[in-house]
Amino acid sequence: MINRRTLLASGAAAAALPAAAQAFEVADKYKPQDVQISTAYESGQILILPRAHFLYLITEPGVARRYGVGVGKAGLEFTGKAEIGAKKKWPTWRPTNEMIEREPRTYAKFVDNDYVQPGGPGNPLGARALYLFQKGRDTYFRIHGTTAPRSIGRSVSNGCIRMINDHVIDLYERVPMGTAVTVL
Repeated sequence: MINRRTLLASGAAAAALPAAAQAFEVADKYKPQDVQISTAYESGQILILPRAHFLYLITEPGVARRYGVGVGKAGLEFTGKAEIGAKKKWPTWRPTNEMIEREPRTYAKFVDNDYVQPGGPGNPLGARALYLFQKGRDTYFRIHGTTAPRSIGRSVSNGCIRMINDHVIDLYERVPMGTAVTVL
C-alpha cells in the first residue's frame, strides 16, 4: 500500500530525472523524411493515409515529405477532401458537443459551460493547428500537435490528425492557407 511519504519520494525522484530520461522518442519511421511517391499527386497538396499512420506533403512531382501521425478511432475518422481554411499558433481548444456526450467524465470541466482551454503546452491541440474546411465550412477536424506523443502511429483520437509538436510546426511553416488535403 502506498503512503504519503512514498508518493512524495517517488514524485521527487521522477522530477530529479534528466529531461531526456522522461522524454518520448518517436520511432524512426514516424520521423519526418523525404520519400518517393506516385507522380499522380500534385505538388503542394497533403495526402493522409490513416491506416498507415502517415501524412505526406507533396513537395515536387514524385517526392513527398512524410510525417508519422496519430488518427481517429474506428468510426471517428475523417475521410475525403478538404482544404486548410485556418491556421493557428498555440490554438485554443474546446471539445465538440459529441466528444462531451461520448466521454462526459473525461471532459467534465467543459460540461454545461462555455469554457475554452487557452493555447499553451498543456493544450491537446499542441503548438499548431491546421483547420480542415469543406466548401468554406469548418469540419471540426484538425491536423494538430499533441500532448500525447505516444499516440503517433496509433488510431486513438476523436478524429483529428495528431503530430509531434516539432513536426506540426515544420508542416505549418510549409503549407499556405487553401492547401488541398485528401484523407484516404
